[in-house]
Amino acid sequence: MKNLINTIRNIFKIEDLRDRILLTLALIFVYRLGSYVVLPGVDPNGLGELASSGSSGLLGLVNIFVGGSFGRASIFALGIMPYISASIAMQLLTLAIPYFQKLQKEGESGRRKINQTTRLLTIAVTAFQAVGYVTFLHSIASSAIVIGSVLFAISTVVVLTAGTIFCMWLGEKITDKGIGNGISLLIAVGIMARLPFALIAELESKLASGSGGGLVFFVIEMAMLVAIVFGTIMLVQGTRRIPVQYAKRIVGNRQFGGVRQFIPLKINAAGVMPIIFAQALMFIPSFFATFFPDSPFMQSLQSGSFQQSFWYNIIFFLMIIIFTYFYTALVINPSQMADDMKKNNGFIPGVKPGRKTAEFIDDILSRITLPGSIFLGIIAILPAFATAAGVNSQFANFFGGTSLLILVGVMLDTLQQIESHLLMRHYDGLLKGNSRIKGRQAAGAYQ
Repeated sequence: MKNLINTIRNIFKIEDLRDRILLTLALIFVYRLGSYVVLPGVDPNGLGELASSGSSGLLGLVNIFVGGSFGRASIFALGIMPYISASIAMQLLTLAIPYFQKLQKEGESGRRKINQTTRLLTIAVTAFQAVGYVTFLHSIASSAIVIGSVLFAISTVVVLTAGTIFCMWLGEKITDKGIGNGISLLIAVGIMARLPFALIAELESKLASGSGGGLVFFVIEMAMLVAIVFGTIMLVQGTRRIPVQYAKRIVGNRQFGGVRQFIPLKINAAGVMPIIFAQALMFIPSFFATFFPDSPFMQSLQSGSFQQSFWYNIIFFLMIIIFTYFYTALVINPSQMADDMKKNNGFIPGVKPGRKTAEFIDDILSRITLPGSIFLGIIAILPAFATAAGVNSQFANFFGGTSLLILVGVMLDTLQQIESHLLMRHYDGLLKGNSRIKGRQAAGAYQ
């Protein structure tokens, strides 16, 4: 406890770090304040049915990501999610279109052009989703709309688009002037904002069950949740080298500070991106269902029963495994690793330099990625098992799944940023000894 207090004191001794943290907190406060500002032309007293529909199923998961703004008909109802969708689309376009591949290789100037294209695409995606949200509001909370339909539709599309752009600007400011990871931090803050409500709802449901063991089951659930959180932390930050039988062989002739070079490989080098990719695709049926409020089949795609169905979860699980390999191939290039080893006089005894070394590394990477992807998929579908076991649907979304992975990953990244500032100024980090905090980023150089 004393070490923690001293660390907090050291944080506020560093002027630059203190200013960054205070600016980050101020921008987060603005983001949370905006989530309670209701859209023009909407009576907040008539949103009871909207709030209840946004507490379960896929819409409940969307509501968690935007910190409850979706169920409050807020100006930030779509949050930062359209930007995430646009970013995913841009990454796929970069793989498929030579023009974007060329921009990616142009360094900083190319990155700026890609970012500008992503912003323009975000505007288009937000406007399209805003139309669906207007249709959804008319179908489920028409009594809360107090102005004309045409005027409400136009104003809502404009306000929601401006709200998403403003959220994107807040995230970029946190990244540039704050402690970093702005977009991810805004999503994590929205998730954390819903956690107390979900926790209270679960406790009330257990106490209202009528059985004397309700509180005992709640304590057991909390213990299991803590175990899952620690398992998720191990998955997100767990780095391992190439297996033991090969580790001592993969050394170079050069040494730095008496430490031999090894190639760091992660069991889960893709971080939480595969689950975000897969979840974004699984949201598509629910999003299109907002355009067909009178269709029982389309509305069933938004229900909790669809999210708990066998085929939804098995497809979600398989998509995560596929995207884990896909994104790992994006962030780790075995051929470049082999070239870097050759340039630095590194070698693998018994394996020829160049293509053979790249094939060797790719084979090992494929083997250690499989268990990581399976574990990632299991955590992603845990909410379905939690709901089947009697956990409240609001709380079940925190019992694993995308929300928990994002929350853990962002927390580790933020702590790593703060620790880096402390270590650069010769202060003790948040953890002493060799237990340094590792973020989600895959290591790209020898260490």
